[in-house]
This record gives sequence, structure tokens and C-alpha cells, in this order.
Amino acid sequence: MKRLVTTAVFVIFGTLAFAQTSSEEEKVKEVVHTFFEGFHARDSVIMKSVFLEDPIIHTAGKGTNGDTELRNETLEKVLKGIVSIPLKTTFKEVLHDNVIKIDGDMANAWIPYSFYLNDTFSHCGVNNFQLLKQKGEWKIIYLIDTRRREDCEYKKLK
Repeated sequence: MKRLVTTAVFVIFGTLAFAQTSSEEEKVKEVVHTFFEGFHARDSVIMKSVFLEDPIIHTAGKGTNGDTELRNETLEKVLKGIVSIPLKTTFKEVLHDNVIKIDGDMANAWIPYSFYLNDTFSHCGVNNFQLLKQKGEWKIIYLIDTRRREDCEYKKLK
């Protein structure tokens, strides 16, 4: 009987811990989803709403000499660039998978993507979001993405 009670306690607490983690993962996914909702709508207010003040934003990709370069961007420049895309230009970032890792009030979302411009494949890569939970709310504090045209596993998926 004692063994049955002990097992039941572990199952209950394990289920509660998993439910909490799963719930937090969904909250992190929702922040990322909101960012991309604003991205595709060219809405800087929506996109900015999910960032903590003064986030760090980087892009890693090959430069003209073939070496990998790390470009630093400001949130304002990124938002302005997205909002200024002409309405006649269509673009879509197709997200593949969501790997969410959480430790307390810090989270990481690793999200491979394929990017299409005017319905033509442009490039692929990974978005890596670092988030911090403050006052019960997840906010993006760091965003880095990679960009490449070759070795794109999801290139043919839309």
C-alpha cells in the first residue's frame, strides 16, 4: 500500500510539473507566433509588443567574401525595414518545428524556416529567440537568425 501511495504521489507531481512546463512552452510559442503575425502583417506595433526594451538582434550569414559575418541590427531598423516592404511585394516565412527549452524565467525557441519572396524560394535558416519572463510575461530579449540558400532541408515545403 505504501508503495502504491508513493507511486501515485510521483505520478501526480510529475504530471503537474509536465503540465506547467507544457503551459509555459505554449506561452513562449504564442510570443513567437505574435511576432510573426505582426511580421506578415507589416505591423510594427504588434512586433514591438513582444520585445523587451533594447533587445539584441543579429543575423549570421555569408558575406561577399564567403566568410560568415555577424550583423548587428537595432529593433527600430528591423521594424522599419519590414514595414517599408512595398504592398505589391509578397513574402512569407514558413516555420518548421518548434524546439522550446525553458529554465525558470529564461526560454529559448529554435525555429527553422523557409522564406519566400513573391512566391519564390529566397532562403532558409533558423530563428533563435531568447526570451525572459518578467512579471509573468515572456518577452524577446535576443533574436539571431541564420540565412543561406543551400542545404535547405525544407526548401520544397510551403
